[in-house]
Amino acid sequence: MTNKKSNTNATEILKKSDLVLLDNVQFIYELSLAELELSSLGIQYKTTNGLREFEILNKSIDTIELVKTKSSYFKTVDKFYTDYYHIIEKNTTSSINQYLTHWIYPYKGKFHPQMIRALINIIGLKEGDTLFEPFSGSGTTALEAQLLGVNLIGIDVSPLCVIQGKVKTQSIFAFDEILSLKGKVTDSISTNLFSIEKNYYEMLDDLTENETAKDFYKLARLVAVSDNSRRNRNFSTSFVKNLDLMIKSVKFYLEIKDKLELNLGNISINIGDARNVDLPDNSVDGIITSPPYSIALDYVQNDEHSLSDLGFNVSELRENFIGVRGNGKNKLNLYNEDMEKTYNEIYRVLKPGKFAVIVIGNATYQGNEVKTVEFTIEYMKKLGFSLENNIDKIIFGLYNVMKKEHILIFKKDGSL
Repeated sequence: MTNKKSNTNATEILKKSDLVLLDNVQFIYELSLAELELSSLGIQYKTTNGLREFEILNKSIDTIELVKTKSSYFKTVDKFYTDYYHIIEKNTTSSINQYLTHWIYPYKGKFHPQMIRALINIIGLKEGDTLFEPFSGSGTTALEAQLLGVNLIGIDVSPLCVIQGKVKTQSIFAFDEILSLKGKVTDSISTNLFSIEKNYYEMLDDLTENETAKDFYKLARLVAVSDNSRRNRNFSTSFVKNLDLMIKSVKFYLEIKDKLELNLGNISINIGDARNVDLPDNSVDGIITSPPYSIALDYVQNDEHSLSDLGFNVSELRENFIGVRGNGKNKLNLYNEDMEKTYNEIYRVLKPGKFAVIVIGNATYQGNEVKTVEFTIEYMKKLGFSLENNIDKIIFGLYNVMKKEHILIFKKDGSL
C-alpha cells in the first residue's frame, strides 16, 4: 500500500498506536459500527480507557495510514488527525453532521453521514467499486461514497431529491461557472422576479447552458422557498444568505479534496423507480439504502412547496411514490407489495457474495406499529440473503415517526 498522503515519520508512528474516538461518538450503535469498521479494515485491536481509545495490535505504517484515511469514528491515530476529522471541520453549520454540502436543503429523515461512511467500509467497498442507492433521497450516501473514492449509482422517484444529490456531489466541478453567475442572479432579485409573472428557471436557462450550475441555483431558490414556507422567513433575505453559505460549502469541498488528495468516486443520480431498476443482473458491489417511511411520513406533502415551485404536478407525482398511495389497510398492502418488488431488484442487481445494508424502523400507522423490520428480514431471507448483523440505532429528531431504527446488513448467497 502506498503512503502518499502521509508526511509522518515511521519511527514516530510506531511509538504509539492508540486510536481516540471523536468527541461526538456517544451511542452504543456508534461504538458497534466503529469496531465493525476496524475489523473490516483488517485492524486487530483492543479497547482501553473506558472504550474511548483503541490500541492497534497489528500496528504498522500501512494499518495506521488505512485508519487515518478511511475511518469514520476516530479523531486521531497516534498523534495524527484522521482525514474524517479534517472533513467534518469544513462545516458552515452548527451541526457536526452537516459538513461540506450535506446541510443543503432541509430534507426530513436524512441519513447520518458518519454512519454511511462507516457502512461503506464495513461492507468492504474499495476505491473504484460501485455502490447502488435505490432511494437516493437527500444525497448523503452519494456524497460519502464520493469522498471515499467509491462510485455510486443513485435513483429516486422525486425530482427534488435528484437535484439535491446532484448539487451536493457535482457542484465542485462547475464552481467557476457558479461563481460567475452569482452577480447576475443576485442582481436580478426583486419582488417581481420571484412572483408568478416572471419565471426564475427560464432566467437560468437564459444565463447558462451548464446544467450543474443551473441545478445549483435551482436548489438555492428551493432552500429559500422552504424557509419561506416552513419558517415564514423573508424570501430574498434567505436566498442571499443561503446562497453565500452554499458557495462557501462547495469551496470547502474543493479545499478538503486538495488538502487530503482525495480520489473522488464517480456519482450518477437520476430519476428512477426502485421497483424496476435499469441495471444488469449481478452488476453492483454493494447497496446501502433506507426505504421511505411514507406510510407515516408523507414525503410528497412535506415537499409540496418545492415540487410545485419546480413546476411538477404533485397529484401526479404521488402515484409514483412508494407508501403514499391508498388508505387504511390497502395502503399497507400496497406498501408491502412495492417493498417486495424493491427487495427483488436489490437481490437481482447485487453481485453474489456482496452486501446490502437496509436501515429501517417500525413506524406507527393509525395508532398501530407496522412490523416493517420483521417483514424485511423475513422477505430478504426468502430471496437468498443471510442476515449478518442487526444493529439497534436510537434516533432523534425524526418528528416522532419512530424512536429506533435497525441497521440490517445482509449478504447475498453465492460467491463471485
